[in-house]
Amino acid sequence: MAGTWPDPPGLLSWLCVLLMAETASGSPSTGTPQFPAAGVGRTPTVDCRSVYSLNASDRCDFVRSNPDCRSDSGYLDYLEGILCHFSPSLLPLVVTLYVLWLLYLFLVLGVTAAKFFCPNLSAIAATLKLSHNVAGVTFLAFGNGAPDIFSALVAFSDPRTASLAIGALFGAGVLVTTVVAGGIAILHPFVAASRPFLRDVAFYMTAVFLTFTALYLGRVTLAWALACLGLYVFYVLTVVLCTWIYRWQCRRSLVHSMPGTPELLSDSEEDPMSSNTSSYDYGDEYRPLFSYQESTVQILAQALNPLDYRRWRNQSVSWRVFKVLKLPVEFLLLLTVPVVDPDKDDRNWKRPLNCLHLVISPLVVVLTLQSGAYGVYEIGGLLPVWAVVVISGTGLASVTFFATSNREPPRLHWLFAFLGFLTSALWINAAATEVVNILRSLGVVFQLSNTVLGLTLLAWGNSIGDAFSDFTLARQGYPRMAFSACFGGIIFNMLVGVGLGCLLQMVRGSPEVKLEPDGLLDWVLASALGLSLAFSLVAVPLQCFQLSKAYGFCLLLFYVAFLVVALLTEFGVIHLGIM
Repeated sequence: MAGTWPDPPGLLSWLCVLLMAETASGSPSTGTPQFPAAGVGRTPTVDCRSVYSLNASDRCDFVRSNPDCRSDSGYLDYLEGILCHFSPSLLPLVVTLYVLWLLYLFLVLGVTAAKFFCPNLSAIAATLKLSHNVAGVTFLAFGNGAPDIFSALVAFSDPRTASLAIGALFGAGVLVTTVVAGGIAILHPFVAASRPFLRDVAFYMTAVFLTFTALYLGRVTLAWALACLGLYVFYVLTVVLCTWIYRWQCRRSLVHSMPGTPELLSDSEEDPMSSNTSSYDYGDEYRPLFSYQESTVQILAQALNPLDYRRWRNQSVSWRVFKVLKLPVEFLLLLTVPVVDPDKDDRNWKRPLNCLHLVISPLVVVLTLQSGAYGVYEIGGLLPVWAVVVISGTGLASVTFFATSNREPPRLHWLFAFLGFLTSALWINAAATEVVNILRSLGVVFQLSNTVLGLTLLAWGNSIGDAFSDFTLARQGYPRMAFSACFGGIIFNMLVGVGLGCLLQMVRGSPEVKLEPDGLLDWVLASALGLSLAFSLVAVPLQCFQLSKAYGFCLLLFYVAFLVVALLTEFGVIHLGIM
């Protein structure tokens, strides 16, 4: 019987292939390419930013007829909404609504990644029995950088927004290595781990150099994309090797009855307290003395309740307001995304809700793949795909409900982690698609380049969650862990975001991906990231890896200067005659 079920590694490979197909594929009903080739009798493409050179009465027809203004992915056409459904006098109101919706989408990305995507990745890593270090630089890095990765994949899927991905990845890199790293040093001065710091900075500088080379050449080839992915694999192997060397040195010191040296302790990449402190369940204090059998309806109601009333009473007003904003998102995700928690005795098995997941989660998958194009496709002209999925899911849910109990999780409960991983990943992809479309529309309205939108709004939105997490770790007395996360996570975002994004474009049939730099701004962005890394590479060893508040303030001033130069370059104040 066991041999008939898919093994976890094989199932994970299948899920990864499906996620690649979601970003790389076009509509299932046609075999035509998503972007028309030039010169085959179609409407000539004109830069969409020229729409405001026309009269107000002609702008709607222009965006509807110009291929450069159309969005080929996502559920809403934001640019058409601005120019066709609202009068020009309401433009400030519409832009305000778009910005509020953009902020809420960033909230959706953060909640989905933190509470649903990452826990399922952790459960998959536990199922595959991966070590903490390998899981940290692969699955958990993917979880922490999910908004950046999916935003990059979505942006690279459209040649018109490729510069948005470059700007976002470079902008997030400058932000994290200056503002976040500097804030950690200001909040809690500490001694950095020497060898992990030098290793991560060296790999990240190599990744920046590779991307800078691609920008200089103006194209990305298959060999270059594979080199990026290969470099990340080499980075993972290096982390594993460094960890093995560290443990070997620790065992050797114990054999010789020598205490661990400060250098060895400072280079440790594992925090022994992190697993102990996070595994305690404070809810145990509130459990009744005598247990009772909960009904199926009670289990379902509690599982779908995203609000902890005990915590609500002890929190501030600002926390409560933020929680109210998150409640609709959390309820929707609880209803559609299963979560497996290996740290709990029941592994978060909720029988009625998990049976509902067998119907709802596959339905969400088909309705978010290619913005719903797969879900409405009719099989043989009889039934749409979504109806077949609902019928099949209902049958499977019925069998599961009557074959399991409320008290004990079934033997194949680990499969729900893969279902939750796929569903949450597609939710993130759908939200990231809307984010990219809104930013592109705002770029047309304000006549801004995709690069400046990427290095500001997109980079800030995707990095704000990591910034708050790292600052919280620093205040709690773990600045070294937070500082390491600044460099380790963005290596994954840079190499996998750019490498995989370009590779998926080539899977669609493009021999290479064209990159068109937004003039001087791209070079300012790449130079700023390289200079920030070079500054840390020189300044930190000169301080004997003692990071002080002065170092933190220097990084903050560097980011302010970079932002001023980038904006002045965007608005033409700084320019080169040869550009």
